[in-house]
Amino acid sequence: MAEIWDGSYDAGRQSDDSYHERLHVEPIYESFLCPLTKQVMRDPVTIENGHTYEREAIEKWFKECNDSGRRPVCPLTLQELNSTDLNSSTALRHTIEEWTQRNDAAQLDNACRSLGPGSSESDILQALDFVMKICQKSRLNKHAVRNADLIPMIADMLKSSSRKLRCKSLQTLCVVAEDDDNNKKVMAAGDTVRTIVKFLSHDHSQERKEAVSLLFELSKSESLCEKIGGVNGAILILVGLASSKSENILTVEKAEKILENLEKDEKYVRLMAENGRLRPLLTQLLEGSPETQLSMAAYLGELVLSNDDKVFVAQTAGSALVDVMKSGNNQAIEAALKALNQISSHEASAKILIQAGILPPLVKDLFTVGINQLPMRLKEVSATILANIVASGSGFESVPLDSDHQTLVSEDIVHNLLLLISNTGPAIECKLLQVLVGLTSSSTSVLNIVSAIKSSGATISLIQFIDAPQKDIRMASIKLLHNISPYMGRELSDGLQGTAGQLGSLIRVIAENNGITEEQADAIGLLAELPEKDLGLIRRLLAEEAFPMIISKVLKIRHGEIRGNRFVTPYLEGLVRVLSRITYLLENESGIVVLAQEHNLAVLFTDLLQTNGIDKAQMASAMALENLSKQSKHLTKMPEFPEPVFCASIFPCFSKQPVVIGLCRIHHGGCSIKESFCLLEGKAVEKLIACLDHNNERVVEAALAALCTLLDDGVDIEQGVLVLCEADGINPILEVLKENRTDVLRQRAVWAVERILRTEAIAYKISVDQNVATALVEAFRHGEYRTRQIAERALKHVDKLPNFSAIYTKVGG
Repeated sequence: MAEIWDGSYDAGRQSDDSYHERLHVEPIYESFLCPLTKQVMRDPVTIENGHTYEREAIEKWFKECNDSGRRPVCPLTLQELNSTDLNSSTALRHTIEEWTQRNDAAQLDNACRSLGPGSSESDILQALDFVMKICQKSRLNKHAVRNADLIPMIADMLKSSSRKLRCKSLQTLCVVAEDDDNNKKVMAAGDTVRTIVKFLSHDHSQERKEAVSLLFELSKSESLCEKIGGVNGAILILVGLASSKSENILTVEKAEKILENLEKDEKYVRLMAENGRLRPLLTQLLEGSPETQLSMAAYLGELVLSNDDKVFVAQTAGSALVDVMKSGNNQAIEAALKALNQISSHEASAKILIQAGILPPLVKDLFTVGINQLPMRLKEVSATILANIVASGSGFESVPLDSDHQTLVSEDIVHNLLLLISNTGPAIECKLLQVLVGLTSSSTSVLNIVSAIKSSGATISLIQFIDAPQKDIRMASIKLLHNISPYMGRELSDGLQGTAGQLGSLIRVIAENNGITEEQADAIGLLAELPEKDLGLIRRLLAEEAFPMIISKVLKIRHGEIRGNRFVTPYLEGLVRVLSRITYLLENESGIVVLAQEHNLAVLFTDLLQTNGIDKAQMASAMALENLSKQSKHLTKMPEFPEPVFCASIFPCFSKQPVVIGLCRIHHGGCSIKESFCLLEGKAVEKLIACLDHNNERVVEAALAALCTLLDDGVDIEQGVLVLCEADGINPILEVLKENRTDVLRQRAVWAVERILRTEAIAYKISVDQNVATALVEAFRHGEYRTRQIAERALKHVDKLPNFSAIYTKVGG
C-alpha cells in the first residue's frame, strides 16, 4: 500500500525519510521488497539459494529462462539452480501484512486529514488517489473507507470549484461503490445522487463521462435506481445522452445501460416514454403481463408523440393494438383505441395502421348496435380514429371492410355513416362529418360520396349543421359542403334558399373579424361554387346585406388592413367570385346600378385584375367588368342640344349643332368609370389586354369578353378598334385567335377580329399575316355555325374569300 502512495510523490523533491515522517508511515524494510519488482511483496517465496522474491515475478523469470533454452539462474547472483521449486515464506508474508495494515491505517488517517478543510489541491488529489488504489486492492479496504467516514467527505469534493478535483472525486466514488452495496447506500444519503446527476449536463465531457460511469455503478442497486430516477430531469438527460451522435461512445453506452437498469420500474418506463424513449414501453406492451399491457396501452394514449414517434409505434405495436380491438374486452378496447387515436393522426403512421388491418374492426365497432355495441364514448374515439385515417389520404378507398368487399366509399357504407350522423350526439357527429370531409377531399372518392348523398336525400340535413351551436360541427359541415359544392351546386343553392337561417349563418361566418380562418375561406368558397347566374340566390345575398360586407373585406385585404395568412388567397378569391355575381342583376334591378356606383365597383374590379396568382379572382373580375361595361352605353350622359329656332329653316347656319368636348370616344356621351363603368375612362383596357397573355384559358376568355364590349353593337366600333390599337391590344387578340386554345376562345376571338377588320387600314395590315388568314380559315372550316358565319365575313374583309353567301346558305341549312 505504501508503495502506491509513495509513487505519487516526486522522489527528487524530498527524501523517503521526510516523506514517511510526514505521513506517519513505518519505514519500508529492504526484505519486504522483491528484487525483481522493487515493490512490497504480497506472496513472498524462497528459491533454492535462499533468496526471496514475489511468486509471480520469479515464476515469470524461470519461464523466460526455459523459453530461451538457458538453465534457471538466481536473478540476483546469476548462480545456476538445480531446482525451480518455490517455498512460501509464511512468516515474512505475515510480517508484511501486519506492516501493511499499520501503514494503511496511518495513510488512511492522513487521507482523512487531507480531505478536510484547509488542505491544498495537490494533497486532496493524492488522498483521492490513495483511496482509489487501496479500494482497488481489497474489498476490506472499501469497508475501512466507509468506516472512516471518507465517503461523505469525498462527495463534498463534488462541489469544489476545481474541475480536476471534481473529476477525481467522481472517479474515486465510482471505485469505492463498485460491487459494494453498503458503500452505495452511504452515497444515497443526502443529495449526493442529485449532485452527480447535475454533472450529466455539464459542458466538460470528462465530467459527464465520470458521472455516467458512477451512476451506472449506482444503478445496479434497485434502491439507488429509485434515487436516480427520482431526480428531476435525470431521465430526460440520460435519454438525450443515450441517443447522442456527438457524445463519447463509452458515455453513450453507459447511459444506455443506466436506462436499462431503470426500466425495471414501470414509472420510469413511463417517464422515458414521455421523453421520447418509447421502446421500453412498447416492449412491456407486447411482452408484459395482461395488466401491464393494458396499463402501457392506456398510457400510450395519453402521450404527446412526435410524428417520427407515431411511425415508430405504428411499426412496432400497430398490429398488436389492432388485435386488442378485436378482443371483446371493453377495458382493453378502450386502452387500444386511445393509443391508436394518438398514432393515427399522422399520414405515415395512418398508412401503417391501414396495412395492419385497422379499418374493418373500426367500422364494425361504429356500426354495431344492440347488446354488443361499444359505449358511445368509445364510438367517439373510433370515429376520431376513422377521421384521422381518412384525413391521411393513404389509400383507404380500396380496403375491403367485409366479405362483400365493400369499402369506405361504397354507397351502403356512406349511407350508414349519414344515418349514424343523424342518430348520435354532437361529439360523434363532428367526427363523422370529418370522415366525410376526408372522403370528399380525395378526387378519387368525392364522386362516390356525392352520389350517396344525393341518393340518401341527406343534403338538407347536412346544410342544417351550419347552424349547429358547436363550432367544430359547424366548421366540419361547412368544409364538407365546400368540398361537394362543385358537384352539387344547384342542390346546395336550392337547399340554402329553402332553409331558414343557414345562408345568414354562412354570411356571419364570412363577416367575422378575427383574422382570416379556414372556416371563413371554406364558407366563402362554398358560396363561390354555387351557380353564378342564380338570380334567386343573388337576391337572397342582397337581402342578407352580404355584398357591402364583401366589398369592405376585399378593400381591407387590398389595403393591408387584414393580416394575411395561408387562407387569405382562397378567402379573397371567394369574395371576388361572389361579389362579381351582383353584376348579373344590373339589367334587371336599378338598385344594383346605384350600389355599384356608390361602391365604385368598376374601379375595384379593375384593380383586382392585377391579383396575380389568384386566377379565379382575375377571371371573376374580368367577367364583372364585362357585365358592367355592357351598361355603359345606357348610363353614358348624352349631351343635350337646344331645339332649333324658327329661323333655322331660313338660315342654315342657325341649324348647326354646337360642338361638345370631353365626350367618350366610344359611347359619345359623358362617361366615367364610377358612374357609367366605362372601361376606357377607367383605364381598364390595358389591364384586360395584359390578361390575354395569361396561362389560364378561363382568365383569357373572360378578359377577351370584356374587351369585346368596346366593339359591341350600340357603341362606336371604329373608335373601339382605335382604342385597342392605341393600347397595343390588336396583336394579343390576333395571337389568341392563332393559338386556338379552346372553342370558346376561338369563337370570341373570331368575333373580335371580324369587328377589328371592319377598319380598312387595320384590315390591310393584317391581311399580310398568313397565320391570321389560316386561323380564320380553320374557324370557317371547323367552327360551329355562328363562328363560321363570322369567320366568313372576316375573310372577306382581308379579301381571302369571294362571296359565298349562296353556298353558305346550303351549309347552314
